[in-house]
Amino acid sequence: MRCFALITSLFLLACNGPNAREKNISSAPSGDKQIDLPDHHVGPDSIQDNANGGNAKKQMTSNQKTSDGLPTLTQDNVIPLLTEYGKNHPQNRVLISTQFGKIKIKLFEETPLHRANFLYLIQQEYFTNTFFHRIVPNFIIQGGNSDLRSTPKKRKLLGPKYRIPAEINPNRKHTYGTLSGAKEYRENPDKLSAPYEFFIFCGPDVSGRHLNGNYTIFGEVIQGMDVVETIANLPADQGEWPKSNVYIELSVDQ
Repeated sequence: MRCFALITSLFLLACNGPNAREKNISSAPSGDKQIDLPDHHVGPDSIQDNANGGNAKKQMTSNQKTSDGLPTLTQDNVIPLLTEYGKNHPQNRVLISTQFGKIKIKLFEETPLHRANFLYLIQQEYFTNTFFHRIVPNFIIQGGNSDLRSTPKKRKLLGPKYRIPAEINPNRKHTYGTLSGAKEYRENPDKLSAPYEFFIFCGPDVSGRHLNGNYTIFGEVIQGMDVVETIANLPADQGEWPKSNVYIELSVDQ
């Protein structure tokens, strides 16, 4: 099982959040420590899902549409589709509900693609039955993944390979409560964000220096940092995965 999960982790399309060690990093913000899912958690592009579910449903093609009318997002269409979606959905307040309380988020207008993508995933109920799956005290909590089969299936439906172009503002710094897009660090010189995972920074400013300029900051917590702190300090395994699942539910906060 451990060997199988190790192979699975190599095929993950999900993203890696930042490493807590402060160092000078450019193309590899996770440094010398790859943050893969622990061996008892199946990744989002799992081999198991391909093996067991391949004959049940056909993967959506680029001309098929989700329930909101958008075709599957790809690298070719992500900018025009998210740009249009953002124009039609101007909301900038999001509520993250957990068993430990609620976290209110303000999304920034200056990062329109990330804002639109976040709102779109909420509308599509992508985050339902996903977790805060990685927690590091005094640093980050990272959400948007799970070890449930429903998560890779939803990613296949919405767009298994698209990434969000970086919208990095050099004047934005990772400070207490900022919301950022996680990203893959291998062969990613353009610092594209992986669309399905995000992290909330909960450390001192000095701990976020190596993140600045490498991850797109697209929002901030305006209420509920006590909930973030509670989650960040839960017991976790060696892979920084909480020992008890922290389910999240996201909604647009009017």
